[in-house]
Amino acid sequence: MTRDMFALRLLTALLAAGVGLGLMHIVCVIGFHVAFDPNEGWNAYFTQAAMTTGSPYPAAPSLMIDNYPPLSFYLVGAVAALTGDAVIAGRIVALAALFALALGIETAARRMGCSRLEAAFAALFFTAGVMATSDYAGMDDPQMLGHAIAIGGLLAMLRERPTSRDMVLAALLFVAAFFVKHNLVVLPLAVAAWLALLDRRLAVTFAVSGAVFLLIGLGIFKQVFGFSLLGVIDSARTYSFANIEAALELWLRWSAVPLIGAAAMFAIGRHDRHIVLCALYVILATLAGVYFSGGAGVDANALFDADIALALSAGLLLNRLTFGRSIAAAFYAIPLALGVWSLDADWRSTDYWVRPMAEDRATAAAEIALLRRADGPAICEMLSLCYWAGKAAAVDVFNIEQAYLTGARSDAALVRAIGQRHYAIVQLEESSPFPLTPAVHGALERNYRIVRQDDDRVFFAAYANRAP
Repeated sequence: MTRDMFALRLLTALLAAGVGLGLMHIVCVIGFHVAFDPNEGWNAYFTQAAMTTGSPYPAAPSLMIDNYPPLSFYLVGAVAALTGDAVIAGRIVALAALFALALGIETAARRMGCSRLEAAFAALFFTAGVMATSDYAGMDDPQMLGHAIAIGGLLAMLRERPTSRDMVLAALLFVAAFFVKHNLVVLPLAVAAWLALLDRRLAVTFAVSGAVFLLIGLGIFKQVFGFSLLGVIDSARTYSFANIEAALELWLRWSAVPLIGAAAMFAIGRHDRHIVLCALYVILATLAGVYFSGGAGVDANALFDADIALALSAGLLLNRLTFGRSIAAAFYAIPLALGVWSLDADWRSTDYWVRPMAEDRATAAAEIALLRRADGPAICEMLSLCYWAGKAAAVDVFNIEQAYLTGARSDAALVRAIGQRHYAIVQLEESSPFPLTPAVHGALERNYRIVRQDDDRVFFAAYANRAP
């Protein structure tokens, strides 16, 4: 075994061990009634609505806002019919999608000429990055499902001699991914640009097929739901360059080295068609991810396309290098070390593995019980708590706050409902800074009192007598 191969084998083995341990922990906690992220309960309620009413989109003047395409709600809903819990079903789908996406990255790297070891490294590098820098591994959110479908579109393109039929299949899969999660537009754009350089005939087939499938999908959506999907996904949201700065500060800790690796990859193989594809993907995904990151509430998933592109670029760089592969492999060990260093120190404790999330489970159980005992409607900023407490969906705190801040909606209805003590109990992640408008804050202070406060959240109960 050469020294280059030994370094890469060692790094890949370490990655596999780390990912394996991480997956073991995720599998252990996937069924817990513990809130992993605010997205979980939000997705669960709309999944529930899709399966019980036929539509995940609430009618006006609901204070719940669904700004996602519909496909994931029905797919997760089918699994929820088996589990009886839409949050758990969403977690299972997301974890299965992560497996499928990792396998897709490995297969794509192989079709680009990488060895099994190099392709495995690319897939593991991406998976480790997701686990180290986000909570999307095994979280009820459609992002991973969308990427898993989109990677199938990429694989359809990467045949030895692609045909027009392959272009049609790829276009169909990319459009399906869009109807799962609407930010999945970068990979088809990169593929279209690559095909335009490589084969104009195939590029036209791909572009026309994609446009036709998209128009058909939008038409079906309008026919079924009675309004435009583009209007749904164009929801009110504030935008800030401070959000971009914060997102980049976190992302670059993991991606700075892979970005340098991608630049080196292009420098040594700019005439290699697969390297050109990866370079286009890296550039477009990074620019789009940075732009998307400016929106309020946007998370690490905005840059997952860039992470996939950088993982594929890492595999290609290690494959195309004629010397110095051990140095390159060591280079990629830097973000891995930083990722491990930045992880929550709890993973080093025995309880993390023997009694996972024991304290969190006890806290969540007490919070859910408190919500369940409340006689009447409830507001939960962490919607999964209300979902598990059997409360009907009432207020989407984040999205309704964005609607108020941008002037898209008035807070009068919510102020009035709180003033009338319509809600028996209100759960917020924190009371300072207050997540809604000053008028809502004032109404809450006048009509509600704190009945529970812990490290994670605060609960307000309405005073016994209703306001006149």
